[in-house]
Amino acid sequence: PAMVQIVTVKSKPYGDQKPGTSGLRKRVTVFQSNAHYTENFIQSILDTVPPGERQEATLVVGGDGRFYMRDAIHLIVRIAAANGVSRAGGAGLSSMELPFGKAASYRPGVEAGPRRTGGGRSSVSCPAPEGITDKIFQISKKIEEYAICPDLQVDLSTIGKQQFDLENKFKPFTVEIVDSVEAYANMLRNIFDFHALKELLSGKNQLKIRIDAMHGVVGPYVKKILCEELGAPANSAVNCTPLEDFGGHHPDPNLTYAADLVQTMKTGEYDFGAAFDGDGDRNMILGKHGFFVNPSDSVAVIAANIFSIPYFQQTGVRGFARSMPTSGALDRVAQATKIALYETPTGWKFFGNLMDANKLSLCGEESFGTGSDHIREKDGLWAVLAWLSILATRKQSVEDIMKDHWQKYGRNFFTRYDYEEVDADAANKMMKDLEAVMFDRSFVGKQLSCGDKVYTVEKADNFEYNDPVDGSVSKNQGLRLIFSDGSRIIFRLSGTGSAGATVRLYIDSYEKDPQKINEDPQVMLAPLISIALKLSQLHERTGRTGPTVIT
Repeated sequence: PAMVQIVTVKSKPYGDQKPGTSGLRKRVTVFQSNAHYTENFIQSILDTVPPGERQEATLVVGGDGRFYMRDAIHLIVRIAAANGVSRAGGAGLSSMELPFGKAASYRPGVEAGPRRTGGGRSSVSCPAPEGITDKIFQISKKIEEYAICPDLQVDLSTIGKQQFDLENKFKPFTVEIVDSVEAYANMLRNIFDFHALKELLSGKNQLKIRIDAMHGVVGPYVKKILCEELGAPANSAVNCTPLEDFGGHHPDPNLTYAADLVQTMKTGEYDFGAAFDGDGDRNMILGKHGFFVNPSDSVAVIAANIFSIPYFQQTGVRGFARSMPTSGALDRVAQATKIALYETPTGWKFFGNLMDANKLSLCGEESFGTGSDHIREKDGLWAVLAWLSILATRKQSVEDIMKDHWQKYGRNFFTRYDYEEVDADAANKMMKDLEAVMFDRSFVGKQLSCGDKVYTVEKADNFEYNDPVDGSVSKNQGLRLIFSDGSRIIFRLSGTGSAGATVRLYIDSYEKDPQKINEDPQVMLAPLISIALKLSQLHERTGRTGPTVIT
């Protein structure tokens, strides 16, 4: 083939390319309509790797199949080649981003697409430590040019190696498209008992399951692993074709956006249901008749039944962790089993640190993320196989397993209220005033009541996390009100951008009276919600009559 030309393109820096732990989150239009915006960011990532190390580097690229991803992958490959990276490996385009360990110095995966807010977000993603994300941001603010091979044409749909000769380079540039579904299935075979799962899904007393991939990239994995390999009937899996616009739906695995699955489960035809988000890392679990498993409860049940999963029989259990706003259900299991529990700020990188230091085996967040130390990201399909393993071992329904769990450990009734796009100044002032009330010396020991429910304040603080691994400190992670019975109220303020701020209120009401654990969550949560709204004056301060979203 002809020599591929390397071109240097003059550019100007943008001041807003500050990535979070999982990448640069912007609407797709930002990437599309600003000259060299995407190219600048890719070049800035590559510039964090010294030129000498790039020759040895393999760059792993994955994505969740949504709008603009294909364009971004072509740009990543062309810029990587021009910067002297020797190999790029990518998942075939039917697949989700797969963490292949430390293959790449930094792993850009690309997520973009029309979102509920109109437009969409795009990110080059992998849980990256702040040291790296800050370095990228600093480089992006000074960038003057990027290198690219504009004529490099890669076929993203064909598994196998493609080689390109670049001008003035001794070694050819290799692109390898891999079957990440096969790689991932191999990993799961070493974690779960596939024989037991196959018997559960296709044996004589088969469990009937309904899995909704919501047109995200987890579809091909579901088909291959649950249907082909574990024998679930083909009609067990729906919406398994990845679509750039997710079929016009919002791929969020919750009761609102996965309403079709909820309705189907309510018919009683299926024993177990699950849905995933666009890139397959978040999950929702349902039992027969649409019985909803709260994500905070889900991780607690997996913890309580962890040896149903062969992987943990081999590794042992090193520790449990949850994000601070997640309910305390996991804490009860940790106390009972005398296993260390870590409470971290929101963000998977905090879990990753603990895993890398061999301190953590299982973790979860209230926002439908569950995972273990098999990879450094939440993993929806792993969570489904974990639940199926528990069902296979206990031979009980999802609802009975959950109810037994509450009998033994008590129940954490949980809800989250999101107030989106509220006035940033009003929200900031509300948080400041709330802090003043909470940090008053007389507040601890105070009794807050609603009807006949009385809660005694045991602790009030602004959550701060001291990372036991690297000693880093994360301050101002949210206002916490902890009561003597273990119940909690949490307030978090996020994003004070042009569209306004988001106030999140989390209510975690603990009940250990066996007579009350099966009550309606709305009834059980009402007193604490009322106390929280009264204490914070949230509605008065934000001019809202209620939340934008309830989870």
